[in-house]
Amino acid sequence: MAARPSAAAAPSGQALSSVTWTQQLLLFSLFFAGLMLLHAPLLRLPYFWDEAGYYVPAARDLYLTGTLIPHSTVSNAHPPLVMAWLALAWRVAGYSTLVTRTAMLALAAFSLLGIWRLSRLSANPAVAWATTALTALYPVFFTQSSLAQVDLAAAGFTFWGLSAYFEDCRWKQAAWFSLAVLAKETAILAPLALFAWEILAHVVRPRWQELFPSAGRRTRAFHLLVPVVPLACWYAYHYATTGFLLGNPEYFRYNVASTLDPLRIPLALGLRLWQLFGYLGLYLLMLAGLLAMFRPAQMEKGISRPRIAIWIQAGFLSVALAYLGFMSAVGGAVLARYMLPAVPLVILELTATLWRRVRFWKGIVGIVAAVFVVALFTNPPYGFSLEDNLAYRDYIVMHAEASRFLAMRYPRARVLSAWPASDELTRPWLGYVSRPFPVVRIEDFTAAQISAASTAAGQFDVAFVFSTKYQPPHPFLEDWAWWQRVKERFFGYHRDLLPEEIAQRLGGRIMFHKEQSGQWVAVIAMEREEEARSPW
Repeated sequence: MAARPSAAAAPSGQALSSVTWTQQLLLFSLFFAGLMLLHAPLLRLPYFWDEAGYYVPAARDLYLTGTLIPHSTVSNAHPPLVMAWLALAWRVAGYSTLVTRTAMLALAAFSLLGIWRLSRLSANPAVAWATTALTALYPVFFTQSSLAQVDLAAAGFTFWGLSAYFEDCRWKQAAWFSLAVLAKETAILAPLALFAWEILAHVVRPRWQELFPSAGRRTRAFHLLVPVVPLACWYAYHYATTGFLLGNPEYFRYNVASTLDPLRIPLALGLRLWQLFGYLGLYLLMLAGLLAMFRPAQMEKGISRPRIAIWIQAGFLSVALAYLGFMSAVGGAVLARYMLPAVPLVILELTATLWRRVRFWKGIVGIVAAVFVVALFTNPPYGFSLEDNLAYRDYIVMHAEASRFLAMRYPRARVLSAWPASDELTRPWLGYVSRPFPVVRIEDFTAAQISAASTAAGQFDVAFVFSTKYQPPHPFLEDWAWWQRVKERFFGYHRDLLPEEIAQRLGGRIMFHKEQSGQWVAVIAMEREEEARSPW
């Protein structure tokens, strides 16, 4: 049977007609100003982790030489749209971290406008404002808003593409999804998932038609394949230039070849499900939404509040399933930011459920928002990526202090360190040092790596060591040996030696040491260096 219309939930092409481009520009300005205000203490921070390791070097190469393929770092085959945006911002306003983070916040504000439009189209203004606020405060979205990385931009263009898709604007959806895949290649998952979902409509039984858009829309489903063209052109250009299709061999091995393991995939799926429904406070919203499902719909003027149209919910589900499946099979690091195109869709669905079924739904949304803020400032009782909340700021501040100490106390020293500090010390334009240090690189600070470094102690004068993994004071499942082995085998887990142990094995002395919220950094001088400095 055909889908039943809903006055508040089924888009008719007029849902956003009352919102002019001028009003949307005002909304964008509001979102941008709010993000700038909330991120003000973070705007001048030096670059962090993958920013310093790939995205900023790639954008800087484009800014300085006009090349789309980076040469100061090994190409990972990521499409160049976000790097081009940063290069344009630097061309207009000059190269600085302030300009970089302001440019990224502009993309974040555009992404919030996209989720607002999508929420208003599929639900109503009240749900749209609540969903946008929760998305902005969700710790992963908040931190990614000012970081020079590509996942949030790809998510934002995906939201605009979904909005155009549900409005049945064929060429707009093709354009927005094309911009999404030029921001990050995995954004192709959304249009391909919608295409597969519509093709499925041709083979299901008639009584399931409520799950799908009208037959007239399905005949135009091939517009969803348009984004494949720019992505294929980019990969063809990358292959012709570098000889590699999907990035350099090490990148491909780490993110694809080594992850397609029948034991790893279900474990990664479990982590992805947690990131989609429970991570950093999402569990509270999920629990509230599930409990609300047992309540009847609230009544307004004698009519029950409508749900989001079933076929729209099915569209959201197809996108979420595509990300769950694909991101469980590929990606060496199971990073939460990879799920950003799907998480706000979950927030939208659950917020709409609360609005429909719970009288005091605004209070629940307020509590969830407060939990998101708490999660932004406090670390969970298990290992997590530092970029998922403000722990990344602690990392940057500690590394900046240690780098300044190193520059003042040992300005001509040869330094032993691991990535990303090795880049921080050799590239002044990352914001940590004013002049580069000669660096001897090791992989990490495990016992094996430090033992290997101790045999070449004459090649460095100082060791810049730090925690490469977040280690909570009382880790969850710490005593479960099986889980520790699984993490080491499939997810790159390792234990760094403590600074005192590293100093003892290298035959040095700790000259600088700082700890904060489960992270640490230290500068260790070799004894011969200290003896050379002594006037006695």
